[in-house]
Formats: sequence, structure tokens, C-alpha cells
Amino acid sequence: MIYYKVNEELCIGCGACIDVCPEEAISMTEEDIAHIDPETCERCGLCASICAQEAIEELDDEKEAQG
Repeated sequence: MIYYKVNEELCIGCGACIDVCPEEAISMTEEDIAHIDPETCERCGLCASICAQEAIEELDDEKEAQG
């Protein structure tokens, strides 16, 4: 199964991923970094495709995605 995780070093907090997520699985942290809730995420990939910074990584490992 595919999982998505935000690379905190690349995320600029623009919010484009939040706007495109149909499941509302993405929120902003207090540091203005996007966070994907793996329990809510349906793994459609829209967030990764819209991210101009390429900050959303596609992973194969659930533990790595949560960590």
C-alpha cells in the first residue's frame, strides 16, 4: 500500500495540498508545516501532484509514513 508523508524540510506551508485534499486529511502544524493524517488519507495522490516544492513523499512503509 502507498502512504504519503510531508518532508518538513521542503514544505513551505503554502496550503495547496490542504485545498486539494478531498478527505480533509491534511492540516497545518503550529510551525506552518503540512501534516497528513494517515488514518484519514485515502491515498489518491492529489496532494503530491499539486505540491510545487515536491515536499510530499510517496512511501511503501506505513511506519515510516507515521514517523
